[in-house]
Amino acid sequence: MLMHLHRLIVLGFVAATFATNAFSQSPPPARDRVKDLVSIGGVRTNQLVGYGIVVGLNGTGDGNVVQTQQTVASLMQRFGITVASGDIQAKNTAAVMVTAELPPFAKPGQKIDVTVSSLSKAGSLRGGALLITQLVGPDNETYAIAQGNLAVGGLGITGKDGSSVTVNIPTVGRIPDGATVERIVANPFETAPSLMLNLNSPDFSNATRLVRAINTAFGNGTASALDATTVKVSAPKELDRRVSFVAALEELSVIPSQPPARVIVNSRTGTIVISEGVRVTPAAVSHGSLTVRIKENLNVSQPNGSFAIGGTTSVTPDSNIAVNQSPARTFLFAPDVQLASIVDAVNAVGASPADLVAILEALKQAGALHADLVVI
Repeated sequence: MLMHLHRLIVLGFVAATFATNAFSQSPPPARDRVKDLVSIGGVRTNQLVGYGIVVGLNGTGDGNVVQTQQTVASLMQRFGITVASGDIQAKNTAAVMVTAELPPFAKPGQKIDVTVSSLSKAGSLRGGALLITQLVGPDNETYAIAQGNLAVGGLGITGKDGSSVTVNIPTVGRIPDGATVERIVANPFETAPSLMLNLNSPDFSNATRLVRAINTAFGNGTASALDATTVKVSAPKELDRRVSFVAALEELSVIPSQPPARVIVNSRTGTIVISEGVRVTPAAVSHGSLTVRIKENLNVSQPNGSFAIGGTTSVTPDSNIAVNQSPARTFLFAPDVQLASIVDAVNAVGASPADLVAILEALKQAGALHADLVVI
């Protein structure tokens, strides 16, 4: 299956190369919107977290877990009920961690989704309800309050004999619109004299092209590049004009530069992705494999016949070792050959993805592969 994937990748790569050479048939350069290339400095989400209790479980809770018993006892104390934590049976209760992302410009009263995850021994959160939980930020201030019924996609069933069946993850659930925002997070969008546009992928060429596009649309001096990531943009001080300015800015289109030549290798699955512009200088590659197989046999010896009296049965090992070395395959590549030719040659002899990964790594070490080799 992976070999077919490599062939598809190579075919697409070669097709793109032929299309580039045929000038009359070349499509116009692709253009990206500014909103797809950058993010505005300070306009970001914020992580929230809280500790809570899920109740109403059908016997799939934590049980006699000390932290859950203490939490339930403290909760009941708030309602004027005093009970020893050791006397609480928490089979229908589970201690959970609640997480959420607070979007930028969220205002008090707005709703956000929350994720609820089991913290202890609960087998499933299916059918449970989260009790009121404070969601705090890194500054330990409360920014949202969560509560509601869980939607759990997983399922877990355990039989009396110890057998069990689990579908997906039953110990994690979500509550759509399960939290209410209580506090505004300040951001520099309203007060900063200038906007900072941060490129999603740092690139000096793209930063320069972005500055050129903004100055062409809004006048010289509007934008200036600070480095390969950040472009400084002068924006109106009035909020309504600033919002309109950013809306128009995001719709500008830029022709991005070609990314650096890279070969991405997933060492676990053997998947290889080759970007445009990868080339190889003259190189000869020889690749073979050595296979050693060892088979152990046991020979049983019964002296004087199978039914002799006083005889001793002996067992002697018999090892068979076979060595099979496949003939080394040698590839010779001309100057400035495209990497697609290497992949074609390796595919033609039926080499495995692991062989291709080994060849690419060796070419990179030899200095013949002119691209970044990234192994993930």
